[in-house]
Amino acid sequence: MNLKRWIGKIHLWLGLSSGLVVFIVAITGCIYAFQSEIQDLIQPYRFVEKTGETILPPSEIWKRADVALPGKQLHGILYPQVENRAAQAIYYSFEDHYYYFVYVNQFTGEVQKVKDEFADFFRLVLDGHFYLWLPAEIGQPVVASFTLIFLLMVISGLILWWPKKKKGAEKSFKIRWDARWRRKNYDLHQVLGFYVMIFALVFALTGLVWGFTWFRDGYYAATTGGDKFVEYYAPLSDSTQQYSGEMPGIDQVWLKMRSEYPDAEWIEVHPPDYEHGSYAANSNPDASTLWKMDYRYFDQYTLEELPVDHVWNRFHEASFGDKLQRMNYDIHVGAIGGLAGKTLAFFLSAIIASLPVTGFLIWWGRRKKSKKKQVVFSEEKILERV
Repeated sequence: MNLKRWIGKIHLWLGLSSGLVVFIVAITGCIYAFQSEIQDLIQPYRFVEKTGETILPPSEIWKRADVALPGKQLHGILYPQVENRAAQAIYYSFEDHYYYFVYVNQFTGEVQKVKDEFADFFRLVLDGHFYLWLPAEIGQPVVASFTLIFLLMVISGLILWWPKKKKGAEKSFKIRWDARWRRKNYDLHQVLGFYVMIFALVFALTGLVWGFTWFRDGYYAATTGGDKFVEYYAPLSDSTQQYSGEMPGIDQVWLKMRSEYPDAEWIEVHPPDYEHGSYAANSNPDASTLWKMDYRYFDQYTLEELPVDHVWNRFHEASFGDKLQRMNYDIHVGAIGGLAGKTLAFFLSAIIASLPVTGFLIWWGRRKKSKKKQVVFSEEKILERV
């Protein structure tokens, strides 16, 4: 048996074993592509009418959100600074498994909506994409493992697609729409598979960055010249000091960020998430992406800025490898290319979702054909004996 035939068998069995998972991950990615745009259209509470220049500070937004959602821990407050969007008080706890957005009119203090993110349709889609709707500790490694298998399938698929001869190779780039159904299905699998191959590799590689810590660490080391990846943390404040300001510390941090980033499209501030922790704040010059943000950290007692040695720092301090890590989400969802990139990601995900289907139909058709041949062969043997 030649090498290409062995690769064909490997491609087949990897495809049959991973097809359903690949289909779910791809189709949920396709659905999720325009989630922010769709939610803007159907959720009017995301927007407010500007009624003046005075904006309520974080401490006031926090008070009103706590009344609307008592007994929960505030994670952060986000101020969109474009399109008159409502401020968002974000409540999140991994241990107690809750995730809420409280939309507050930053001009009047009115609570417009308390939204349970875990009950949102697009969160359900995202859970399918990340975990196959299984518990995270089970679903995440399953999806990561099948993503690795998908990566091998893309490579083996390229080998199988590669024309044996230069003459007539142009047929490998075209779908023969006037051919029989079985031929068209084969072309849909092989030709479309070739055209999405590069993008499929990008989707798989960026997915694996989240899927396996060993892959993320190796990728980071390779792109930084051997640096070790440092997990996110908010630095420790000086517990020997005591805050003496008249204005709440979170408000001071917010005012500092507003003055230093007047053109930011959003500013987000986070209270300390553990005892003697620090305030975290970020400024985003482009609300359609995440990778260009400046991340800042301030001592909760002295309000002095604190340094960090992970990738979520000031943008101009980030190395090439740091920026690649920051870009990972935006590349994965196509946001790095704006609306055109999202549109491309949508159609590419739809095509990738079709590949397990067309691949299964190829296998099923060949299986039926093989059985039919076996039946004819058996009948001929019987007739020979008669």
